[in-house]
Amino acid sequence: QVQLVESGGDLVQPGGSLRLSCAASGGDFGRFKMTWYRQAPGKEREWVAVITIGSNINYPPSVKAEGRFTISRDNAKNTVYLQMNNLQPKDTAVYYCQATWGRDEYWGQGTQVTVSS
Repeated sequence: QVQLVESGGDLVQPGGSLRLSCAASGGDFGRFKMTWYRQAPGKEREWVAVITIGSNINYPPSVKAEGRFTISRDNAKNTVYLQMNNLQPKDTAVYYCQATWGRDEYWGQGTQVTVSS
């Protein structure tokens, strides 16, 4: 059974940075497409970054336009990262990572990011 554990969430001031990590265990990490999602209070979960098996990267248009988030993966460490810069209050959300391979998908428990002065 694949397990995903997110970490790195915190309370930060506007303009600050965070790097989220998602550590995977129990599966062949290199086979998974990894996606970061976030869910703000009262809103639907939305994807913010994806990195494929071949390290192809994509972001939704709104995230790509701002250029503040960067996804990466280290297959040797079974970990995917989300670097977030110039954080703004609108980035406040619980951030989740998802691993997918074919029809199989796995989720972590989420990590809270709060951006506030």
